[in-house]
Amino acid sequence: MQILFLILMFIIGAILGSFLCCQVRRMHGKESDAHRYPRRSICMHCKKQLKWYDNIPIVSWLLLGGKCRKCHKKIGYAEIFSELGLAITFLSLGTYFLTINDSSMAPDLLANFPTIDAMKWVIFATVLLLILSLAFLAIYDGLYGELPTFMLIVAAIIAIVLAILEAWPEFTFMPILSALLFGGIYLILYLVSKGQWVGDGDWILAASIGLALGHPWLSMVALFIANLSACIIMFPTYKKKGNHQIYFGPFLVFAFIVTYVFSDFFISMI
Repeated sequence: MQILFLILMFIIGAILGSFLCCQVRRMHGKESDAHRYPRRSICMHCKKQLKWYDNIPIVSWLLLGGKCRKCHKKIGYAEIFSELGLAITFLSLGTYFLTINDSSMAPDLLANFPTIDAMKWVIFATVLLLILSLAFLAIYDGLYGELPTFMLIVAAIIAIVLAILEAWPEFTFMPILSALLFGGIYLILYLVSKGQWVGDGDWILAASIGLALGHPWLSMVALFIANLSACIIMFPTYKKKGNHQIYFGPFLVFAFIVTYVFSDFFISMI
């Protein structure tokens, strides 16, 4: 049962990754050239409507070699990164969720599905909703260098709900301190650089992530992971093109996922 659950999580993640990438392009297209983004998926080069078998997440992209079946132009990497990234994320979160709720799950995936109370399922669903909103922001920022205000607000609201659920019925200032620390650092970077180092939405995203992580130490871990991954990935581009601005959205989201999934390990370090 647990194996089926994890397989389902992977498949759902891949499907939602494809859906989010499509919606990001459509949302941006509405602001610039809406007629290029119809309801049905098309190739952005030859405008051919894609068949259902060319829309299978991950599989179709790999079979087609990342190219359109008709015009053979490159589709791009945003789709495969979104699909595979969210699939792996959902799989990781599913594994983490089962592990923390049933210690017997780790050595025996074929054991009976664990009995988990309703609140744990609510928290799990809230985490998935937060991941979807963060993934949307990461894709949008990665493609267009922007963080839509509306989705930032959605992510912040979900992070608040998650922080309340995680602490219920007790009250703690830890999530608030975590949000102030993580968001404050990026706000200072934004103000000092006058928007040259980080964007005006990065500090809001960081504050939401800090709130969801719920502990200042985890915020520091996420800060380290976000900046380290940004340096590793973007340094070749920075050196070659002299690009001084880095879109931190994807790296902040990546850092949140890693920190949240391995939060028990990181907390054990203090």
